Amino acid sequence: MGIGLRVKANSQKFLKKYVLDEGLCTDCGACVGLCPYQAIYHDRTVQLHNCDLEDGKCYAFCPRTATDLAALRKHLFEPDNLTLEIGAVKGYYFSQATDPELRKIAQHGATVTALIEVALAEGLIDSAIVSSRNEEFMQNGAIINDRGALRKNAGSKFTVSPTVAAFNQLVTEDRGTIGVVTTPCQALALAKMKLVKEDNPKIGQLKLVIGLYCGWTLSAEKYTKLLLEKNISPESITKMDIPAGKNILELFTNNGVKSIPFDEVQECIRPSCNYCLDSTAEYADVSVGSACFAGDWEDVRQWNQLIVRTAKGRELVDLAVKRGVLEIREAPAESLKELKDAAEKKKKEALKNIIKKSGSVKKLLYLDSHDPVVKKYLEVRGKNRTEKKK
Repeated sequence: MGIGLRVKANSQKFLKKYVLDEGLCTDCGACVGLCPYQAIYHDRTVQLHNCDLEDGKCYAFCPRTATDLAALRKHLFEPDNLTLEIGAVKGYYFSQATDPELRKIAQHGATVTALIEVALAEGLIDSAIVSSRNEEFMQNGAIINDRGALRKNAGSKFTVSPTVAAFNQLVTEDRGTIGVVTTPCQALALAKMKLVKEDNPKIGQLKLVIGLYCGWTLSAEKYTKLLLEKNISPESITKMDIPAGKNILELFTNNGVKSIPFDEVQECIRPSCNYCLDSTAEYADVSVGSACFAGDWEDVRQWNQLIVRTAKGRELVDLAVKRGVLEIREAPAESLKELKDAAEKKKKEALKNIIKKSGSVKKLLYLDSHDPVVKKYLEVRGKNRTEKKK
């Protein structure tokens, strides 16, 4: 494609041609709220009107447009902390909130909610942006600053939330310093904003990014249809999970726990997720996912994996432990290796899908074949193909 981080040829047309029309849009919300021409309809990004603005932010901030990822890593992280598989790692732990009531309502060890609560209470941020369900039971980014609202929105729903669109509202609102809970694509969009500060002065208010591990999100339309077929009311769902060793999606509802075979759920996964290389939110200050270690699942699910990536992330985690709201323990090297192996598998699969879609290993859609991470996995792919021919 040959287009860099910024373009000078009617950016909205490029966004439509190379992202929306190609089925790459993640609906992160990065292009929404910047101008009146981009909007979210249900869980899809749409263009309401043609824009003749050259060098548009909608293109520049999109996580699925050409990006100098090496420059982003250099700008955000310490070189010695970088890994090819999962990005920067200053520390890797198992973690859980010390409040058992919080763990009941939040996801796994409730680490994300505990960290945001500490950041708000200690004045590290003035407000937080989290995924929140609206009256149509769609997920949207909500700007909140109190513990009650934060806990009300705890728990994962696995459908897309245009969280970055809520951040873009700060152009017209003064909410002070902000912390954002993001998926990998959303964290990348915010990172791109940091790299071009002159185009977005409000990015200075962003003080914290907490990333969520993510392999995929669900299409709201297909997923809602599946729920109705199973006689499960969308509004009754409080959170969702995928139990280790079980091929099901577990739904926690007001009427008890329901489950759906994952083979059926897989039909609802958004196609754009097939082209994402990042499963651990590599461009966040800290990243959080479900724990994975030997033991009873009911015990394991009370813990998270926690990657500390930046000095800012280290400060927050240390403060949470000091205040007694978060418990952490060193995770064994074996667990880190398993995580890296899983992340590597995701990268290889995404690259295979990208090459299949573009029709050429020389055309990697939004990726640069010279990027060190991309280059490594292209070489691995080439080596594997050569060995198979032998």
